This record gives sequence, C-alpha cells and structure tokens, in this order.
Amino acid sequence: MENTRLAKIMKAMEENHVEQMIISDPASIYYLTGCWIHPGERLMTLFLNIDGKVQMILNKLFPQGNKFSFDIEYYDDVDDCVAVLAKYVKDGKTFGIDKVWPAKFLLRLMELRPGCRFVNSSVIVDHIRQIKDEKEQELMRVSSQVNDMVMEKLYRHVADGLTEQGVADILLDEYEKAGCEGVSFDPIVGYGANAADPHHATDKVTLGKRGDAVVLDIGGVKDGYCSDMTRTVFLGEASEKAREVYHVVLEANLRGIAAAKPGNRFCDVDNACRDYITEKGYGQYFTHRTGHNIGIEDHEFGDVSSVNEEVIKPGMVFSVEPGIYIPGEVGVRIEDLVLITKDGCEVLNRFTKDLLVV
Repeated sequence: MENTRLAKIMKAMEENHVEQMIISDPASIYYLTGCWIHPGERLMTLFLNIDGKVQMILNKLFPQGNKFSFDIEYYDDVDDCVAVLAKYVKDGKTFGIDKVWPAKFLLRLMELRPGCRFVNSSVIVDHIRQIKDEKEQELMRVSSQVNDMVMEKLYRHVADGLTEQGVADILLDEYEKAGCEGVSFDPIVGYGANAADPHHATDKVTLGKRGDAVVLDIGGVKDGYCSDMTRTVFLGEASEKAREVYHVVLEANLRGIAAAKPGNRFCDVDNACRDYITEKGYGQYFTHRTGHNIGIEDHEFGDVSSVNEEVIKPGMVFSVEPGIYIPGEVGVRIEDLVLITKDGCEVLNRFTKDLLVV
C-alpha cells in the first residue's frame, strides 16, 4: 500500500512540476503508511524528492522502529528541527508545502533555503486521497453499516426525557460497543429550536418536548474510516408544517443522490437539492453547502457546493445533506453518504428515511 500510494504521489509531482515537497498532515501520513502519529506542536514531515528520495523527519518522542520502507531521521527537542529537514532540500528548486504546515516552520525554511520557489502542494495528495481504492471503499461501507446500527439504537432514546448531552452519551457508549475507535466529529443532538441551528453544539440543559423535531447528526470511526449520517425524528407528534418541511428535505436528498454520478459536477448535486428547496419556497432556510468529501477524516478535500465545478469520478465518497432551518419553528436535515460507481452511486446508509415519530 505504502509504495503504491507514494508512487502515485511521485507521478503527480512530476505532472505538476513540483521537484520536492513535504507532507506533514497526520491524516495523509496515515494514508501513506497506515500509522497514526500525532506530533502536537513538534515538526513531523515526510520529505519527497522527484528523484525518488523519501525521508521522514520526526522527533525522538515518536520512535517507529522499522515499520516503513523509507528512512527516518530523528531529532531532539533542543535541535533546530527545520535545519534537519533543510539538509534534504535543494535550494533553487520548486518546493511543495503542505497546507497545514505551521508558519513557524515555513518561515525558518525560507530563511535557510531562500532560493526555493514555495508552492502549496497539498492538492497533489488531496486528489489522490479523494479517489478511494477498493479496500477503502469496503472500509467506508462497513463504517456506514455500523453507523446505521448505532442510529437504530439511538433514535428511540430521544423520548426518554434525557438532555441532548444525555442522548449523546448513549451514542458514545454504542460506538464503543460497536468497536469504533471514536467519533468522526462531535455529535449533534438538537431538540426543537436547536434543530433549526445547523451546527448546534449539543448541550447539557435542553430537554425535548412534544412536537419537537430532533436532529441527530452522528458519525463514528471504524478501522480508521469515518461515517456520517443525519436523521430527523419527531417527539410525540409532527405538525402539518413539520411534515411538509420534512418531505421537501427528503425529496431534495433523493434528487441530490440521483445527480451524484460520474460526469456530473459537485455543483450539479448541490443545485439538484437547492433548486428543489427553493422551488418549494424554503430556499432562504437552506443555509449551507449540500455536502463534503469524507474518508480518513470526516471533512476531506472537495465539497458539494454551488461553486465547485470539479467533475465527479468513480471512487469518490461524499455526503448529500440538504436541510431547512426555520428559526423558532422547525429544523430538518437528512444526510447520506454516497460512493460514486462507474455509472451512478451507491448509497452507503440504509437506515430508514421515513418520517419517524417517537
């Protein structure tokens, strides 16, 4: 895996005329090596030269033994870690910088190698990570299957008289039972008025009341890959207006999924959702993009927005999550993950999208 993915990056470097570059994003290093390293504030870089040289620079706090096919040079806390990296950097060449690399390191390297032309090379890795191979596709399926099972157990608890955080605590317990390594993101549990806040921070105070919409936006990490799904259920009853909003969002979700196929653009998926919601008179209440790419991280490179004209390709995985949020009245979001196939998409979530009253 390591050698195949590194070879793809080397080829892309050549195509993009990037002679040397670093990768410092822990998620990308995990993608290339299968090993998570969290260096905190310390420098960690994987240096690549177009001639085939691969070298990791790493603090001695994180010994890796002989896990990798490339060499590791370790440094002490008292060392000039950027100077250690600079030994491998050829001055006067194009040098690709990872978009997440801290300025404190970049500025020092610019001092040491003033003749380099520094460019943002993250797009090279991003585009390669964007297309999931067969193993990754299966890991995404399994992660979403687990999320379906967890949602099946979770949604019933919204009627138990718990706070939002109380429901979230049950969620965390269910993920642990399911063998997940953790959550993809901080879960969102929103009752009533909080359901109309698209990224509500789950609180320890709010209790549900009859007629409330309850937004459950959840995701876990299973075998290194993220899931993400949103369902909206109702406590006790759903008003006529709430039912109308729910079915508009559901139809928008289905139209977005239908547009998720090779040859279409990400903006086509967004437009399929947004145009329908607007047609039904709720356009002003759909306040976010339609989705995001996902894999090792919940939000990866690429988004499903009105301005993204990138063409959709087989192997991509992203969310389709339209919503309507009417302050003081009702909030509804329905989200599925889709895996792009050669002639359409596979919806990774199977949990029902029927309107549920608990």
